[in-house]
Amino acid sequence: ELEALFARIFAGREQERFALAVSGGSDSTALMVLLAEWIGQTRRVPAGAVTVLTVDHGLRSASAAEAEAVAARAAALGFAHATLVWEGGKPRSGLQAAARGARYRLTAGYARSHGIGMIFTAPTADDQAETLLMRLARGSGVDGLAGMAPCTHVFGMTLVRPLLGIPKERLVATLQLAERFISHSIRA
Repeated sequence: ELEALFARIFAGREQERFALAVSGGSDSTALMVLLAEWIGQTRRVPAGAVTVLTVDHGLRSASAAEAEAVAARAAALGFAHATLVWEGGKPRSGLQAAARGARYRLTAGYARSHGIGMIFTAPTADDQAETLLMRLARGSGVDGLAGMAPCTHVFGMTLVRPLLGIPKERLVATLQLAERFISHSIRA
């Protein structure tokens, strides 16, 4: 299944640099673990070609510690990591949209300055369904009801969503299994 998730995306791009947007939540962490596993199995893409990006929005007191935890996990998997900080004032309304815009701007800026052409994000089948329902409730037309595309271009970068067909529950179970295996291997 890992081959089906990643091989087509990387075909012909093995020498490029890539980034993963990882917040530390289960979906993006699962993406990071799955990609590391695929790279380890196939060796088609060097782990050094992948940088994990975490955006610290500065909206919660724990956000810096969460970014540090992602950095530690990324390093354990052989990936470089960078924390991108959303500085400055935050709006009183429309905070989610502003935070999303800040994530795109920060990750795109990092990608451009580091020769990264593609950024992986981790929306799941559940997120896709939620997007469709929200767009339907807003009265979107046919184009809006198409949902998120597996690959799109935004802020001058290619955004890839390889997990759109996988339910969140399955990703969480996969991540839990991987963590138990890693913990068992460390104790042994």
